[in-house]
Amino acid sequence: MVRILFNHSHAYAYTSSECYVRIKEEFHHEGDVNIGVFLPVHTFYTANKIPHASVPSMFLFNLCRYNFKIHQLVLALIFAIKEINRNPHLLPNISLGYDFYNVPYSERNILTNVLFWLTGLIRFQKFHCNYNCVNERKSAAAITGLSWAKSAHIGTLLELYNFPQLTVGPFEPIFSDRGQFTSLYQMAPKGTTLSLAMVSLMLHFGWTWVGLLIRDDHRGTQFLADIREKMEKNQVCIAFVEMIQSTLNSLAYKYWKSLGIIQETLANIIIIFGDNDSLQGLMSNIGQQILTNKVWVMTSEWDVTNIADYFLLDSFHGSLIFSQHHEQVPEFKNFIQTVNPYKYPEDNYLPKLWFLFFKCSFSELDCHLLDNCQPNASLELLPRHIFEIEMNEDSYNTYKAVYTVAHSLHEMNLQQLQMQPFGNGERMVFFPWQLHPFLRNIHVGGNMALEWKQKLDDDKYDILNFWNFPKGLGKKVKVGNFLPNAPQSQQLTLSEKMIQWPERYSEIPHSVCSEGCGPGFRKVSLEGKAVCCYDCTPCADNEISNETDMENCMKCPENHYAETEKKHCLQKAVSFLNYEDPLGMSLTTIALCFSVLTTVLLGLFVKHRDTPIVKANNRTLSYTLLITLTVCFLCALLFIGRPNTTTCILQQITFGGAFTVALATVLAKAITVVIAFKVTFPRRVLRWLIISKAPNFIIPMCTLIHLVFCGIWLGTSPPFLDQDAHAEHGHIILVCNKGSDFAFHGILGYLCFLALGSFSMAFMSRNLPDTFNEAKFLSFSMLVFFCVWITFLPVYHSTKGKVMVAMEVFSILASSAALLGFIFVPKCYIILIRPDKNSVHHIRNWPHSRSNNPLKT
Repeated sequence: MVRILFNHSHAYAYTSSECYVRIKEEFHHEGDVNIGVFLPVHTFYTANKIPHASVPSMFLFNLCRYNFKIHQLVLALIFAIKEINRNPHLLPNISLGYDFYNVPYSERNILTNVLFWLTGLIRFQKFHCNYNCVNERKSAAAITGLSWAKSAHIGTLLELYNFPQLTVGPFEPIFSDRGQFTSLYQMAPKGTTLSLAMVSLMLHFGWTWVGLLIRDDHRGTQFLADIREKMEKNQVCIAFVEMIQSTLNSLAYKYWKSLGIIQETLANIIIIFGDNDSLQGLMSNIGQQILTNKVWVMTSEWDVTNIADYFLLDSFHGSLIFSQHHEQVPEFKNFIQTVNPYKYPEDNYLPKLWFLFFKCSFSELDCHLLDNCQPNASLELLPRHIFEIEMNEDSYNTYKAVYTVAHSLHEMNLQQLQMQPFGNGERMVFFPWQLHPFLRNIHVGGNMALEWKQKLDDDKYDILNFWNFPKGLGKKVKVGNFLPNAPQSQQLTLSEKMIQWPERYSEIPHSVCSEGCGPGFRKVSLEGKAVCCYDCTPCADNEISNETDMENCMKCPENHYAETEKKHCLQKAVSFLNYEDPLGMSLTTIALCFSVLTTVLLGLFVKHRDTPIVKANNRTLSYTLLITLTVCFLCALLFIGRPNTTTCILQQITFGGAFTVALATVLAKAITVVIAFKVTFPRRVLRWLIISKAPNFIIPMCTLIHLVFCGIWLGTSPPFLDQDAHAEHGHIILVCNKGSDFAFHGILGYLCFLALGSFSMAFMSRNLPDTFNEAKFLSFSMLVFFCVWITFLPVYHSTKGKVMVAMEVFSILASSAALLGFIFVPKCYIILIRPDKNSVHHIRNWPHSRSNNPLKT
């Protein structure tokens, strides 16, 4: 008894019909020239190894697994031969036939049918490899597939006869060794850009965390090396790699270690590279788990349509399949729709299909199919995951292989006719090895006029989406393609709206190790982790990132600043110590008020110029000092407002010059007091110093020295307009650069030297009669001047921008106000409040007066 079981694109059902045993595995269609075809349409195996009682090497309760997807290749072969035989321009007067033999799963018996075909013997006859038992050799070539291992085994035998072999399975690099496989031709394109196509898909959807299920053989190892290189180059990371053994045990339903890894991984995208034999067991377990949270990316060599179980298809809904692009043959679909076992009785598998799916029955006498089937029975009615009516990649390679042989025979026939025309009734006579030169010419594209020909180096891929909607449909829909020879931005084309994702996802799935770092953040790699696993850290000050997952933040230009979220650089506003700012307005008001006050005091002194208090200590110096202090207060206005090169130069010249004159005037007043009260010169010399007004020469001398300093400063490194982009966030501060810090500090040092001299002179005369003596007030004013400018220096160097300018203005106003207040406020008090003290009578009655030292001017 043989049990017929359908699973994994292999239909399994149970029947007691003995016709499944009695119908032969092989079948033939006679022609003038035949093609041998070796494909694994069905496989016998046993679950319980109970030996048969009478037949050696056989077991009871055998299981028969049918692969109807491979049967489509047989139908493509029949279709191609039918087309060729009807074409009057290709092999005229010569018909093509075929000899089909099933290839068993076991490698032990894989060459049995090949030997029967080569020797012409039937089963159970003893054959000899060096003998041909048929009178006339009609076989031209052999077509094998889909497993490269089975093709290699068959090729080893065919090489002994130099017999042409065409493989229709995936491209196998080993077969390119012309030293070992001199008679073998591969119909499939090389497929060298598959890894690039898959990585391009990952990049398109932003999938950077991907798992790999790969069969454990040389093809899988090569694919792993290729895709790992492409992924590393494009920063796509491998979450896990599971190498699946290609053994018979993989067909058993057992719990794989790989299944646990797939269920636990955070990767939502898993790439599958393998064939039916290597991945069938694992994918069956996955299907049974109903994993609807994974998107499977695979090749047509093994795709989800291999799963025939209605309940397992949900796990693979939304999968993406890469299929090597091939031209569609429109007539093939119509052929599939109309094919039936009555129209093509030589195909022994069509009756079995009709029996299983269309309620037909066999005749118990000869196992012929009875005409009692379901009305309008057609392969088109079968679910797509069981049988496809469109020509797939492998069917097209089979179709192409038949035409390759036909065109080679046609070329050889033309050559024979040119050399020696055939007589009546004669046919083309040849040895299979004679076909090689013509096969090579056709195979490498020598005959480019053939419309059916596809370049073997063309690695275009169609991207298919598996739909299980409605339930059980199992349909593959083209949603895009990959063109490796196109510009990089145009290589991948996708129609995203057509893509159906697994039921769990309402939008494009994500598959990342770490969530993306949004704008304003940058990635920080984690030690010992893949590059796709990282932390996010905010950008540093004045740096931005305006894209997702940026490795480094971008520094804003000098005239821009990063906004709070650090996503964009904004233009900095130009700023300066403006009159409209509260700080600028306050300093301006203070400067103007003090300048007005100083002017008023000057007017008051002019009005009371003949009073003793004004005439004391040289009223000319007092007038000069008041005018200079007015200039000092007003020069502070040069520091407020929008600066330019002119104001930058005037600031330092005016500030230094005004204070030089002011301090020189104070020094002159202090020296005047010393001359009047402290010197021990003879009376004649003293009178000459007073009359000649020698102290007044101090002012021009000190001013001249200052002008020399300024000349050197302006000649070597003058002040200039500068921008400070860092002092205040979001602003560019216009400031005056001193040009030479040494010159600036030199001027301050010179002013401090004058202040020190004035303080020394005033300190020497601090205990002289109060009526005439202003030495104490001069000392206090110089002491405050020192405090202001000594405090100014550290504060000035620790501030920036407008605050620094404001500090300089404040120091100017404070030191000027100190001179004004300590020197002139006491005199104004006497003039305005105590006029009784501002009289000659009061002076004469002062006990400490020294009438012999008049200081009137």
